[in-house]
Amino acid sequence: MVFKKMLSAFGVGGPSVDTVLTNPNTRPGLTLDGQVNLVGGDAEAAIEQVVIGLVTRVEVEGHDTEYAGTMEFHRMAVSGSFVLAPKQQLSIPFQLAVPWETPITDVYGQRLHGMTMGLRTELAIARAVDKSDLDQVAVHPLPVHERILEAFQRLGFRFKHADLERGHIRGVQQTLPFYQEIEFFASPQYASTIREVELTFVTSQRGVEVILECDKRGGFLSAGHDAFGRYQVSHTDVDRVDWAQVVDGWLRETTSRYGSLRSQYGPSHGHGHSRGHGMGGMVAGAALGVAGGMVAGEMIEDAFEGDFGDFGGDE
Repeated sequence: MVFKKMLSAFGVGGPSVDTVLTNPNTRPGLTLDGQVNLVGGDAEAAIEQVVIGLVTRVEVEGHDTEYAGTMEFHRMAVSGSFVLAPKQQLSIPFQLAVPWETPITDVYGQRLHGMTMGLRTELAIARAVDKSDLDQVAVHPLPVHERILEAFQRLGFRFKHADLERGHIRGVQQTLPFYQEIEFFASPQYASTIREVELTFVTSQRGVEVILECDKRGGFLSAGHDAFGRYQVSHTDVDRVDWAQVVDGWLRETTSRYGSLRSQYGPSHGHGHSRGHGMGGMVAGAALGVAGGMVAGEMIEDAFEGDFGDFGGDE
């Protein structure tokens, strides 16, 4: 009997937890629905609470080091305290709101290389080892994200990698403690001025702040450097513009106005890069009035011609 008590203190013969998602695919601003299924162990268990949380892998830059760690960035209790009888089966339904700033993990059914996302379920048991369960989640882009990613593809950029950087971008309203960087190799038409581009979306209910960091090539008498641009778009703009034209304008403007940015904006909090605030935030708005309605829904299929390899890459 003593041995059995000891085993149960280590979680052996204790309750089990298994979370089932109705659909593991979601988008920023939507929900994840499912149920937490509990099965009682050999003895009754005092459950303190059942909590679910979104977890992902985040890069952290120290003074001289860079490492990646798992971070929970959004959590919700799905139950308070209760007693689970031996062998009792219990299902607790939940609906978790997905934060607007949740990073994108999948584009057109392909996992972005470098991205991970999971829903962790924790079962807090009084006087015992906590139990947990982890389910993979796929966060798909909102329509405006899709159009901008599509525009980079149409302009010939090749997807390289995506990751999450801990910290905040100066001048940008963020609710999460990290931001996503989606990296592209420059296409031939930009290769003379740009090596790579890092794209960041900071999404809210109103729209998306788009931050570009261009790794510029050096010239005959100048060294290479990073140039920054920041632009605002609304969710309602999604079908009103030729996004390739808009993104091309952003890139040209960002790479043409280096000098003033570096002195005006220092490194962002908790991050080694300097992020430009830029004066071009309104350019998107101006461009949006120009060639409206040129992006049709069927372009989603046309733009990639069934080959999504550049977005692919399993870990």
